[in-house]
Amino acid sequence: MTTRRWQLAHGRYLDLGPKAVVVGILNVTPDSFSDGGLFIAPEKALEQARRMVEEGAAVVDVGGESTRPGFAPITAEEEQARVLPVIAALAASGEALISVDTYREDTARRAVAAGAHIVNDVWGLQREPGIARVAAETGAGLIIMHTGRERQKLPDVIEDQFLFLRKSLEIARAGKVADNQIVLDAGFGFAKETAAENLDLMVRFSELQALGYPLMAGTSRKRFIGNATGREPGDRAAGTAATSVILRLKGADLFRVHDVAINVDALAVTDAMLARETEPPPGP
Repeated sequence: MTTRRWQLAHGRYLDLGPKAVVVGILNVTPDSFSDGGLFIAPEKALEQARRMVEEGAAVVDVGGESTRPGFAPITAEEEQARVLPVIAALAASGEALISVDTYREDTARRAVAAGAHIVNDVWGLQREPGIARVAAETGAGLIIMHTGRERQKLPDVIEDQFLFLRKSLEIARAGKVADNQIVLDAGFGFAKETAAENLDLMVRFSELQALGYPLMAGTSRKRFIGNATGREPGDRAAGTAATSVILRLKGADLFRVHDVAINVDALAVTDAMLARETEPPPGP
């Protein structure tokens, strides 16, 4: 499997390809769909971040505003008050690479200054295109996510991915973001109206490799997993791990999850199989 080096801020990088990378979700919010309020206190957030790193997360993704369906927007100042102290403390500890989950240019800039290495934009640069400028000026890794919110989607799930993400990539290039800074995220659950649409996206996920960038999968605890398993959000770790395995086999490089340990183990077995599959056959 080809190795691609993902450039990040502060002189850091991640090698993507041969081994799956797990990104731990740290929501410092009162209203996220499955863990709202659990980690809003800075000391609880830091405990959770350290736990995820111990379990094998390479990146901790810190978010201060819920993006669940029907979420209530907050001000940039409130978002920053939630995320910046946590990012600064994590950066001081040096325990993990840090991503900030934001679509606001000012929050992204302040977060990278506080120590974040990656900006994760759930609006794919199409809400505040200036995030591309932040990435270009700081060298931060940039996760560009697909969403179907607030627009008319194409009926074909992959054609809509290409339509949206190509526009986002045009914004990134106009902002002088280097190709080796970019990871694409298919945006499972973000205005994917039915369980079938999310499953179709899983079935055809490998087609996204045609865009030419590393891919992240964010299925963790999503509703379509609940539809398949009958389980509530907090009990969807095993279902999430199953989707991680499937999407790894279909070309995903990074996996954004709430439950780190089970996904790390599931992906380790998947990677071992993939490595074995590519080994040359034994000699005569």
